[in-house]
Amino acid sequence: MKKFTLKPLPGDHLHLVQPHHLRIDYRKELNDAQYEAATSVNGPHLIIAGAGTGKTRTIVYRVAYLVELGVKPDAVLLLTFTRKAAQEMLRKASMLLDSRCEQVSGGTFHSFANSVLRRHAGLLGYEANYTILDQTDAEDVVNLLRTRLKLDTRERRFPRKETLFDIFSRAVNTLVPVPEILAADYPQYLEQLTDIRMLQEIYVRYKREHNLMDYDDLLLNLARLLKEHEPVRLTLSDRYKYLMVDEYQDTNRMQSEIVRQLAMKYRNVMVVGDDAQCIYSFRGSTIENILSFGDQFPDCRVIKLEENFRSTQPILNLANEILRRGTLPAPPEGEAG
Repeated sequence: MKKFTLKPLPGDHLHLVQPHHLRIDYRKELNDAQYEAATSVNGPHLIIAGAGTGKTRTIVYRVAYLVELGVKPDAVLLLTFTRKAAQEMLRKASMLLDSRCEQVSGGTFHSFANSVLRRHAGLLGYEANYTILDQTDAEDVVNLLRTRLKLDTRERRFPRKETLFDIFSRAVNTLVPVPEILAADYPQYLEQLTDIRMLQEIYVRYKREHNLMDYDDLLLNLARLLKEHEPVRLTLSDRYKYLMVDEYQDTNRMQSEIVRQLAMKYRNVMVVGDDAQCIYSFRGSTIENILSFGDQFPDCRVIKLEENFRSTQPILNLANEILRRGTLPAPPEGEAG
């Protein structure tokens, strides 16, 4: 695993002494690493935060700190993996400081993408009133097309709708071609590659013709919009001067690219994640986004939150040793694994 090193940022410094005009005593409320993360403002930052190290607390205090410094709340964008998480963080920041924190833009990658695409869908050939397909609806569309093409006969071994949608979804979220997805995860269907790719093309065309987007399309089309339409990207990156991303270890390559595009102008991006866990692997998430963050932003500052408030040191030592070895201990003989 890549070793992180702390790099100073030009024009920035560690706030060892809190400015006198601030209402909240951040120095008193946070430990050293949390304080450094919450009060480091400019430039790219990678916060490595294991479970129980006060990650959420740090994000909440950073939202309050930015607002206290005079940053306009709507110039801050907080991206999380659930709407509830964003709402809860902004609610806590509001209780900590005042109601200005509730004006911070917060939500999921998908909700943010939808809000942007509703305004600019025409640039990508969609109507603004496009319909969003949830996973069940999307699988049903795949099944409809599969049936129309007579690919579901008993004489051949063809993937079910759930498997087909998973293949298509992985290809979008990981930016990996379908043949490689099949070779790695579904080798039993390699003989059906030609028909699977044909079905994928027809599925994409069907959605466009019927003004439909599935959840993967929201991310794909936002990334396209930012990359292909510079005026939109410049407008968004100019508006959101400060970008924060929670649970960065659970982002996929598409989401990482969206973050890079949004942060291109001011580069005030802080991502928070745990390099020892990755929950949403079925969405194409990759720990590589954390490991390669320093390659995308070579001058990033890495801050580690290491003081754990949930577990005793012996438990932490055992967990760290397991992670270091990269394997779980074998169960005692006679017990199920």
